[in-house]
Amino acid sequence: MANEIKFPKSNNKMKAELILIPSPGVGHLVPAVELAKLIVNRREQVSVTILAMKPSIFDAKITNYISSVSSSLPETIRLINLPSDEQKNTRFSLVSFIETQKPHVKQAVSHLITQSESPPQLAAFVVGMFCTTMIDVATEFGVDSYIFFPSSAASLGFMLFMQSLNDEQHVDTTEFKDSDTELTVPSFINSVPAKVFPSVVFNKDFHPIYYGNAKRFKEVKGILVNTSLELEPYAVSSFTDSIVPTPPIYPVGPILNLKMDGGDSETSGTQKKDEIMTWLDEQPPLSVVFLCFGSMGSFGEEQVKEIAYALEHSGYRFLWSLRQPPPKGKMGIPTDYTNLADILSQGFLDRTADIGRIIGWAPQVAILAHPAIGGFVSHCGWNSILESIWYGVPIATWPLFSEQQLNAFELIIELGLAVEIKMDYRKDYGSDYVVIVSASDIERGIRCVMEHDSIVRKKVQEISEKSRKALMDDGSSISFLDRLISEMMENIK
Repeated sequence: MANEIKFPKSNNKMKAELILIPSPGVGHLVPAVELAKLIVNRREQVSVTILAMKPSIFDAKITNYISSVSSSLPETIRLINLPSDEQKNTRFSLVSFIETQKPHVKQAVSHLITQSESPPQLAAFVVGMFCTTMIDVATEFGVDSYIFFPSSAASLGFMLFMQSLNDEQHVDTTEFKDSDTELTVPSFINSVPAKVFPSVVFNKDFHPIYYGNAKRFKEVKGILVNTSLELEPYAVSSFTDSIVPTPPIYPVGPILNLKMDGGDSETSGTQKKDEIMTWLDEQPPLSVVFLCFGSMGSFGEEQVKEIAYALEHSGYRFLWSLRQPPPKGKMGIPTDYTNLADILSQGFLDRTADIGRIIGWAPQVAILAHPAIGGFVSHCGWNSILESIWYGVPIATWPLFSEQQLNAFELIIELGLAVEIKMDYRKDYGSDYVVIVSASDIERGIRCVMEHDSIVRKKVQEISEKSRKALMDDGSSISFLDRLISEMMENIK
């Protein structure tokens, strides 16, 4: 049956069960799985069931990721695929899609608690930042809900502030687009310029997703944030000091999958990784700049040539993850180029053969962990930021989508952990307007991020050590997590 849910066997010795429902997308699912691992490792009486939603646009990557991790999960974690129920030939709507998932969530949870003579007792629902409608399902089962926010505390504060501004103070936030407005946001030390606001605040079509979900954050018992007190002390403390009532914040990060290979599904994935790592082994320490723009990051031919020119003239060794954009006017995931010579300047590959390597898919974690990597040109996705900080690699910021501009602003202006290529660059879906970042700006950013004795590098290395300590037994994030689990367990006493 197309809509049949496959239920893995459960371990009925567990006292409490958490239902974890991440927002659709690998960037949400991966940290959710790692969060589940942290939870079951902290309390043996707890098991976690993760309900994965798979809209067709993300289906392949999610399926590949689930296949790669399912066999390695402990018995106390179950990962269940939910049917998609998408209608063919209709425009995808995240809000509508998640509504169609509610019956499947109810079915999965009902099956879980009635499947044996000794069913687990529900402790709580933990729902993703974009699927807060699942709070309604938790209420039907008589348990509390929590939000899992996989980005920064500063970004969370911004989201709640803008929702209040739009819904309660009736400010039309779309009017901030292309303006010189700067707002005082409680989770930021500095005023935040409109040029780094997430694109969703400028587009009413996305307000039901962004503001609609943020509005419901106030209904939950707490918000788990993928950050640490050490990384974002000001942003985390801003919620305690806030005049606006906010549920308790639990900074439980950095939540990372340090064994992830990028989710590549090709049989050649392992071979590609081996070739990349062998090349890096031959390079001196801190000598290579790594360029990677996430699973959705790609550029057109003109921008690619500017990057190539900057790399060649910088003189630094480089490892460049270069992806081909989907066809114009179509949404999709970038793919690897079949012939790099078609997109690069004539002779570039020959001239840089001794100092550079261009790849498609990139095993990002393994690359950032390698001692040859001296700097990271990144799209500033929060997972990538946390990985880079973990390994003490400074970032040159080149944001593309979502809240990445805001992340870049925080890294550079608030925390001093990055240098700028173009902090306010954005690449909106469906827009024909394209900004070309010049080779000179790219080269300047590369030179800054590769400087060996820079203040930025020293700060990143200091925060790297603190981030690791946050996840030790006496660390701040583990303390917050233990407190959270104890609170959830009160539901079943």
